[in-house]
Amino acid sequence: MTPLPQRPGKIIALHVGYRSRAAQRGRVPEQPSYFLKPPTSVAASGTALERPAGTELLGFEGEIALVIGRTARRVPPEDGWSYVSGVTAANDFGVYDLRYADKGSNLRSKGGDGFTPLGPAVLPAAEVDPGALRLRTWLNGELVQQDTTAGLLFGFGRLVADLSQLITLEPGDVVLTGTPAGASVAVPGDVVEVEVDTAGHSTGRLVTPITEGKIPFGPYGALPRVDDKQRADAYGTSAAEFELTPRLHEKIESVGTATLSAQLRKRGYNAVSIDGLTSTRPGTRLTGRARTLRYLPYREDLFERHGGGHNAQKRAIDTLGPGDVLVMEARGERGTGTIGDILALRAQVRGAAGIVTDGGVRDLAAVSALDIPTYHAGPHPAVLGRRHVPWDVDVAIACGGAAVCPGDVIVGDGDGVLVIPPGLVEEVVDAAVEQERQETFIAEQVAAGERVEGLYPMDEYWRGRYAAWRAKR
Repeated sequence: MTPLPQRPGKIIALHVGYRSRAAQRGRVPEQPSYFLKPPTSVAASGTALERPAGTELLGFEGEIALVIGRTARRVPPEDGWSYVSGVTAANDFGVYDLRYADKGSNLRSKGGDGFTPLGPAVLPAAEVDPGALRLRTWLNGELVQQDTTAGLLFGFGRLVADLSQLITLEPGDVVLTGTPAGASVAVPGDVVEVEVDTAGHSTGRLVTPITEGKIPFGPYGALPRVDDKQRADAYGTSAAEFELTPRLHEKIESVGTATLSAQLRKRGYNAVSIDGLTSTRPGTRLTGRARTLRYLPYREDLFERHGGGHNAQKRAIDTLGPGDVLVMEARGERGTGTIGDILALRAQVRGAAGIVTDGGVRDLAAVSALDIPTYHAGPHPAVLGRRHVPWDVDVAIACGGAAVCPGDVIVGDGDGVLVIPPGLVEEVVDAAVEQERQETFIAEQVAAGERVEGLYPMDEYWRGRYAAWRAKR
């Protein structure tokens, strides 16, 4: 059993480690960045933590802590996990009131005694899958943070490799791997708990009661200071408003959905394609923000109350705006139409970018003659009320096997339709642009007669050739 570090040689903490946190902060880091916490900040489960006298914003951040098991120096990412002996729960406490005093280093704001509780148990690294760990945090018994390592921006092996390029990691060192969305503020009288678990293993809950400090700061150093921005950061702002700018729209349309799908898969998103549909406008790209419409299975009394007049279907169409994509949940039912020529024309006049339905289309020839692309499961002459009740607008739905939320980015071409969470769009599109650039280089070499061995994927030699090729463009 890996022992719980009582006094690590060093504690290295990651600034941003989860996609959900990056979305909340409104920026996705290209590379990991870190700060140090003193070994004296470590505390055991059950140890009370003082909120320093005169401070207001004691922030908590549930995290997964890596315990280094053997000396690591210049290790490759694929071997990084093998240098970890175990993982445990951590809480990266800090007082926002002192962030200004040591901006960047976080020394006083996050380095106070007891500001890094660890434990209570360590999960042996050899017995767990680093890609299948769950992290949860409770404030006074209410679940406030929950994520899994599938939501990480940087894998654990990569962190070990990155740090070990310059810093020798020694047995007992601790690496804090970032916090997901939901981190907030604790006040005296609160109890914060953190747990890391996976199939058959749990650290148990790391418990930290919060008390009020009694001794004020002296005038010979920085004094606590807060403003509204610090309060917003501490309590947790909502995810930054996403905007599908013309520049980003152009970048999305410069790459294929196949490439975007590959990049989403690399990030653990394997169920984001809307399957089984064809387009009324083959060769026309679709890019826009999701608006959603949900149909229930037909039932006489429900249709009588909800099917007539300016129902949910017509309300959805009438409120579409420029760049919107109306996505319909029709349960894959192809035995009736879910959109016809008049409503499709109305969507086009409203400036909508497209329509996506996993049900049927009426008046297919007329709908196909419109400029607006409609992705559908097939034609059918029957009206909506044969199988459906128009029910709700702008709620989370299922379409073609994929979950779709209002505001998601919808991208379609000849290979199909994808759903991209807004917080991932910039990262995924930039990676897709680079992938297609590399594939252009590879295709040129293949056309010139080169073998694919070592070229596709590129080995070190071909990566050097690619770098030179790219520098000339």
